[in-house]
Amino acid sequence: MTETSTKYNSKNTEIKWYQYWLEHKLFKSVPDTREPFTIVIPPPNVTGVLHMGHILNNTIQDILIRRARMQGKNACWVPGTDHASIATEAKVVNKLAEEGIDKHSVSREEFMDHAWDWTHKHGGIILEQLKKLGASCDWDRTKFTLDKDLSESVIKVFIDLYNKGLIYRGIRMVNWDTKAKTAVSDEEVEYKDEKSKLYYVKYKIVDMNEYITIATTRPETILGDTAVCVHPDDSRYKHLHGKQVIIPLINREVPIIIDDYIDIEFGTGALKVTPAHDENDYRLGEKHNLQSFNVFNDNGTMSKEALLYENIDRFEVRKIITDDLDKAGNLVKIEDYTNRVGYSQRTQVPIEPKLSMQWFLKMQDIVKPAIEKVNDETINFSPKRFVNTYNHWMENIRDWNISRQLWWGHQIPAYYISGTNDFVVAENIETALKLAREKNKNNNLTINDLKQDEDVLDTWFSSWLWPISVFDGIRFPENEEIKYYYPTNVLATGHDIIFFWVARMIIAGYEFRNEFPFKNVYFTGMVRDEQRRKMSKQLGNSPDPLHLIDEYGADGVRFGMMLCSPAGGDLLYSDSLPEQGRNFLNKIWNAYRLTQSREVDDEIKQPEHSKIALDWFNEKFNEQIAKLDELYDTFKLSEALMLVYKLFKDEFSSWLLEIVKPDYQKPIDRKTFTRLNEYFEQLLQILHPFMPFITEELWHQLRKRNAGESIMISNMPKPKPFHSKIINNFDVAKDIITQIRTVRKEKNISYKTKFKLFYSDNTNSFNSELQSVIIRLCGIENFSKTDIKPEGATHFVVKKTEFFIPLGTLIDTDAEIKRLKEELNYAQGFLNSVLKKLSNERFVKNAPADVIEKETMKQADAEAKIKALEEQILNLNS
Repeated sequence: MTETSTKYNSKNTEIKWYQYWLEHKLFKSVPDTREPFTIVIPPPNVTGVLHMGHILNNTIQDILIRRARMQGKNACWVPGTDHASIATEAKVVNKLAEEGIDKHSVSREEFMDHAWDWTHKHGGIILEQLKKLGASCDWDRTKFTLDKDLSESVIKVFIDLYNKGLIYRGIRMVNWDTKAKTAVSDEEVEYKDEKSKLYYVKYKIVDMNEYITIATTRPETILGDTAVCVHPDDSRYKHLHGKQVIIPLINREVPIIIDDYIDIEFGTGALKVTPAHDENDYRLGEKHNLQSFNVFNDNGTMSKEALLYENIDRFEVRKIITDDLDKAGNLVKIEDYTNRVGYSQRTQVPIEPKLSMQWFLKMQDIVKPAIEKVNDETINFSPKRFVNTYNHWMENIRDWNISRQLWWGHQIPAYYISGTNDFVVAENIETALKLAREKNKNNNLTINDLKQDEDVLDTWFSSWLWPISVFDGIRFPENEEIKYYYPTNVLATGHDIIFFWVARMIIAGYEFRNEFPFKNVYFTGMVRDEQRRKMSKQLGNSPDPLHLIDEYGADGVRFGMMLCSPAGGDLLYSDSLPEQGRNFLNKIWNAYRLTQSREVDDEIKQPEHSKIALDWFNEKFNEQIAKLDELYDTFKLSEALMLVYKLFKDEFSSWLLEIVKPDYQKPIDRKTFTRLNEYFEQLLQILHPFMPFITEELWHQLRKRNAGESIMISNMPKPKPFHSKIINNFDVAKDIITQIRTVRKEKNISYKTKFKLFYSDNTNSFNSELQSVIIRLCGIENFSKTDIKPEGATHFVVKKTEFFIPLGTLIDTDAEIKRLKEELNYAQGFLNSVLKKLSNERFVKNAPADVIEKETMKQADAEAKIKALEEQILNLNS
């Protein structure tokens, strides 16, 4: 593409400059004497592909890292991917199934070989896609949560926490995913309101001709009942205290127990107790020493302990057992019922509460520094409202179930000693053998006597170390990189993983380095469609980001995503957003072409209007970049983009370029051309973090650059002192110009028709130095001061100065009088409404002083306008 190209070619530009950045290693960072600015990428799933949420989140990170780089900081953006245990293992299992191979027919080592093959084939695609977006990560630092150094860090942390007494193993009620066949944490369960059924079932009282009726949404769990519980104060059941009941269909005798946990008003007031399959029932079982029967297999079918329906799916059994209870005379009735059902976030199957032997991390004490440091703003959340969300979870936190019944991941470093109930925790089997011999006082033990735990650690147990482990700060706490780059500056992430990841990283930061992992957290919102629906493949409302980049350009997509994306607020996406971005790209390109299209003449004197306009833009630019820095510092990135957009589109293109543009086929003077290029370059620099490709292209076209030079390492303009008076005076000129253009439009006066402009200024408030700018843009043949109001002139007021345009034969007088009368009627109505308000004693007495002042100003403005309109009508009638 040459500088004479009439259209901007985003595709060629993006390929060219990204390759240039890589070749010259402009993203690379190594520790040096500069101030570091560090971001670690929220690692996407290794086999994932780019979606709209990634586009938003990574655009935000790239904006921040590019700005820091241009501020002279040593900007380091660490990329990487997450091994995603459940998601990746599910894909590998499905692949094997398609080949006729069952996971459990191969060894763990063979399965891991398949998983690594899958990862090498499909992994990392998303990182290549991020390059299309312009992500300026230090790709040499790319990490994977199963890399050797990161894996060793995870194991080291497990052992450390175990030795501190914070990790323990025990049977607990867990959330069981019957599709993935693993436990999942509380945070990985999504609750949905569902229309269900409430089944009323009667249980026979032993040795009595009487029944007690319970209500349940899950009749299939009746086979695991080991008690019926009633409230001690419930008069309906006092005579049944200490009695036994018979579980229908299987005839198991179980006790009626009493506990004030029961809600007398709910259902029948009698609760079936299934300790193995309900969290609350489990607590009752522990309290009352009840038996427990696990009636489900890991895949959600009925187990041998159910005694009936073995190996039939739980939901199929729900239908069968309902019929069987009815036939047996135990089904009383069925009612419609709405209840909340927990679903696995990963597999979207209903969660099955289940007693299971698992590994847990004690959380009650370890979270305390993390709570304190967010609330005292050592760590800043943006927006602030997420502090309350964070506190609610942290203050009600439960022990973290960190084990998963999978093979893909970090295998738990616990080794069981054959012939005993003992185990040891160690980084490898050789160390484990040494510890086992010491623990059992048996030097005859061999490696063959040890068996490593089959489970792996929760994926988040590696991710919570990410800001530390990517710099190898767990294995080598005093290494140069961790001391230089940590703590990081900003974490940009979705608010939906505030519990999974953000909170846990803060906990880990204080536990392992006694320091926060990041100073600021920028929470992005969700990307939704225009109907506020979450984007999904099922709904077909999620566009392919790569197709958008092809169509609108990476800069156009980045612009569109950031245009209306306040921190923490949802972004309602439509194709009009990147289309606006593409339109702005064309605006920038055409503005550049316009500035370079004129012949430059060194002999021409700079026109006064050009000098005034350039001086004004200099002040305006410094005013705006001071505001821009404030917006960056408070993470108002959408507003920052809008400021830069308006500065370029309105102030530079619509005002400055129009004023300094030479007459048709005339050259431009050297002073104006030079200053225009200086301002254009500065505008490109402040645009660069948002739109890196077009800014790099035009920065190089502005003047010859050396190999390896780039806008991305040029110095970001810094705000200088500015004169508000110059800006305000120019704003007055803009108002005058706008009013004159309105007159032309309303009165249908051609822009080629020149006319005279007079002004009356008794207060000397009008700055006559701006006359040349007004004349330049408004087609004025004569601009002068007058003490006499010209006859037949239209009139307008800007600030305290009156302006008159003699219309003469330029207009249809009758039509103009009619229009002015309509405007007069409206102004009189407006004045009456203001006077009514000011005559209201209660309003005047209670309203703040500034409100009264505004209303008084409205009255004065309206009265001045009415007077001017009446005079215009009088002049036209004379």
